[in-house]
Amino acid sequence: MIKVIECPRDAMQGIDSFIATDQKVEYINQLLKVGFDTIDFGSFVSPKAIPQMRDTSQVLESLDLSSTKSKLLAIVANERGGEEACSFEQINFIGFPLSISETFQKRNTNKSIAEALSTLNELKNTADKTSKELVVYISMGFGNPYHDPYDPDIVMQFSGIMKSIGVKIISLADTIGVSTPGQIKTLFGSLRTEHPDTEFGVHLHSHPATAREKVEAAFEAGCKRFDGALLGFGGCPMAEDSLVGNIDTRVILGMLADKGFNGVVNTSEFQKAIAMASRVFPN
Repeated sequence: MIKVIECPRDAMQGIDSFIATDQKVEYINQLLKVGFDTIDFGSFVSPKAIPQMRDTSQVLESLDLSSTKSKLLAIVANERGGEEACSFEQINFIGFPLSISETFQKRNTNKSIAEALSTLNELKNTADKTSKELVVYISMGFGNPYHDPYDPDIVMQFSGIMKSIGVKIISLADTIGVSTPGQIKTLFGSLRTEHPDTEFGVHLHSHPATAREKVEAAFEAGCKRFDGALLGFGGCPMAEDSLVGNIDTRVILGMLADKGFNGVVNTSEFQKAIAMASRVFPN
């Protein structure tokens, strides 16, 4: 089963000007009509670190979930955020960014990797108690700009740790857009072979010119879970001074259609969401 995860949270979080709460609600409510598997809609993190997401709980309470098949995912960075996210019945998935770069882990969550792993154990316990599923993003999964150690074997080791904790969904994240199609195909294929019972996905950032070949490489390696953001907005504000945008969801759906996967989303509602995205995000 192909899963497309739409990530308005990632698209919005790095924008300096605050997007009004009612505008977020209107946009995400439209995304809920499209037919995405999951909407990565917000995060429960420090408003000082990510001020754009300070209204996540208010947005959540105003979402219309009465007729959608889409599930909701929220990002957290610590136990307190996990507890808050898990207190909402509407949320299905809790996402946690685990970096194989020590520098980025500290920049992103103010923790060392060792501390992040401890946090991850606590989050898994909280998620299990509240019937939530934990999704772990292996950040800087293809390299980092800080000269921290990187090797595909490190990614494999981290995936093994995730399995031992009981994590069932792992998204391989190219946080700064440095991956190549060859790297994606090789690493993703190795992960699936080593951990066949784990659901692996990709959360890739890319310059538009190379986006299609990257998602196609993941697909050819067996990926069935793709993160994207309409119009390719977003990027991690904690990674570098210049943001590398998300993969445009239109690229993902276009690639899937060319591979014979039509009807993944409702086309008319998707077009409405595209038109709305052009108004929500600054040019």
